Amino acid sequence: MRSFEPKLALFLLVGTAVVAEPAAFAADKTRAAPDKAQAAQRATAAPKHRPARLDVVDPMTFTITEQTRIGGEARSQYDAALRLLEQERYREGIAAMLEVAQKAPDVTAPHINLGIAYERMGDFERAEASFKKALELNPSHPVVHDELGLLYRQTGRFAAARASYEKALEIHSGFHFAHRNLAILCDVYLNDVPCALAHYEAYGRAEPEDEEVQKWIADLRSRPGH
Repeated sequence: MRSFEPKLALFLLVGTAVVAEPAAFAADKTRAAPDKAQAAQRATAAPKHRPARLDVVDPMTFTITEQTRIGGEARSQYDAALRLLEQERYREGIAAMLEVAQKAPDVTAPHINLGIAYERMGDFERAEASFKKALELNPSHPVVHDELGLLYRQTGRFAAARASYEKALEIHSGFHFAHRNLAILCDVYLNDVPCALAHYEAYGRAEPEDEEVQKWIADLRSRPGH
């Protein structure tokens, strides 16, 4: 049986937050790991909300940047909410993040964090609603599609999970953790060996030191017909 690591991908909102002055909220995802997010700072003045921009740094690395107005108080509240979630104080963190989402309704990052936190608490209905709200704001957010895929897999909606992973890879083909998640889905739940092998190999090229996945690849290749 393939293992599934616990995750909490925290999205940082980075920017110069000055009340009544244009500022940027940047929800940046570097290397888009399923268990953590390393934020890349990117602050640009923006007079109003604009669609998020995906910038590919290299085949495995990308950043997602959003711009909107934000005041210093909301930024401080966001930082505090992140710290609570990092400490796994989910109820307090969710309450704080909901306040931020009300103050910055056009930004996906609070909704993504809410979705992940709700999922960790087993509240899949609210988690799904939060992820879908993030997609309303940015339909081309590969990390949200990947997170929805994980949620659909946990709730037994395997066809929907596959579609979500495939959408994430359609947006960014080098998103190697989406390859890994899709491979596990095809391997363990769908019994689709060609799919599993192709996506394990794609992930393995990005993370050749992941010995566990290399064993899974060898196992699939040893099966009759492969």
